[in-house]
Amino acid sequence: MFGIQSVKRCQQIWWPALLWKPFQFLRNFTLGASKWKEASSGQHVEYDQRPDIFRGTIRYASVHAHLGRTGSRRDDLESLAYTLIFLLKGRLPWQGYQGDNKSFLVCKKKMATSAELLCCFCPLPFKHFLETVTNMKFDEEPNYAKLISLFDSLIEPCTSSRPIRIDGALKVGQKRGRLAVNLEEDEQPKKKVRLGSPATQWISVYNARRPMKQRYHYNVADARLQQHIQKGNEDGLYISSVASSTNLWALIMDAGTGFSSQVYELSPVFLHKDWIMAYWEKNYYISSISGGTNGSSLVVMSRGTSYTQQSYKVSESFPYKWINKKWKEGFHVTSMTTAGNRWGVVMSRNSGYSDQVVELDFLYPSEGIHRRWESGYRITSTAATPDQAAFILSIPKRKLMDETQETLRTSAFPSNHVKEKWAKNLYIASICYGRTVS
Repeated sequence: MFGIQSVKRCQQIWWPALLWKPFQFLRNFTLGASKWKEASSGQHVEYDQRPDIFRGTIRYASVHAHLGRTGSRRDDLESLAYTLIFLLKGRLPWQGYQGDNKSFLVCKKKMATSAELLCCFCPLPFKHFLETVTNMKFDEEPNYAKLISLFDSLIEPCTSSRPIRIDGALKVGQKRGRLAVNLEEDEQPKKKVRLGSPATQWISVYNARRPMKQRYHYNVADARLQQHIQKGNEDGLYISSVASSTNLWALIMDAGTGFSSQVYELSPVFLHKDWIMAYWEKNYYISSISGGTNGSSLVVMSRGTSYTQQSYKVSESFPYKWINKKWKEGFHVTSMTTAGNRWGVVMSRNSGYSDQVVELDFLYPSEGIHRRWESGYRITSTAATPDQAAFILSIPKRKLMDETQETLRTSAFPSNHVKEKWAKNLYIASICYGRTVS
């Protein structure tokens, strides 16, 4: 732990030395902190996310490290950025958190703190450095020369005759040459992934299906649920997905569920245990769930599913450890929802999936989802709180005829887009409302 005197000492002695040979420091720091290349093959390590695993120092760890993602060079550079800012300012905004959820709170604060705010009273290169490294992709090669040259304006030219190592070459009695890197304004990061202001959106997921009838209702008050559901049932439609926004419900009903009958309960209790267990006894299984911000829930149970056993968990945080335990017992996640900051996750045996992974983030995890798609996974469940969004991605046991899947994020229910998707034989497979942008 650094005291204020240690900070001042570092600023006076260690800090100028760091700026004097930044390239050597960056290479030692990044290559020595995380294993980013497989020794046997020379290939970049594979991407993964295990939200129950954290390696590093909470104060300086990258956001990806907090979320359990495989570390790479971008994470070492983000940690370096926090270290440099700490040495310059003597404190970081997320210091002082205590308790079992300290890592979660620190990660949330890091996501909510913009580079501009974190680097206030710092020279401008610190802000540019932080923006650059937090916008890097998982396997992106850092442009060390560009990163180092950001700080050139802060370093006084050296006129001494002591040996100086520049880019691996030993030169004597030579002024430190500036790196020939073009830092035009349009090279600065255009995409700001952390702006500090939370916002919520609808997240809708679309799967390619054979032409079928699908219907949606949104902004449905409690009193009108029965009317919409009864009319859909009369037309041969069953509920395939439900969601909630500001205590109004969204229903997706279609003719492709394969269900033979369906029941539902709208309850002020979040996932009413007695009601669920009573219908388990009648061979109904939970097929979709949604929680309201006031703690209420809409639970839909159906006959005609492939499930043979179910279990569910209500938790104050995303229950990854429980999910991982149930995976080992042959269960897979088949439904998820949230109510405020509480999570509800349903897992089933004989789900039709051979493998599952989780993408959990404080933002929409675009890079992770695309990497999973490339590996053959498809989103099968979604849920979001005001803080986080979670996606379950699965590999089906039976190969799909058309594996096309798309996601859409909209501030309002995507009624203007659904019909366009239908024209392409893309149908809503999952929908939720919650935190997806910053």
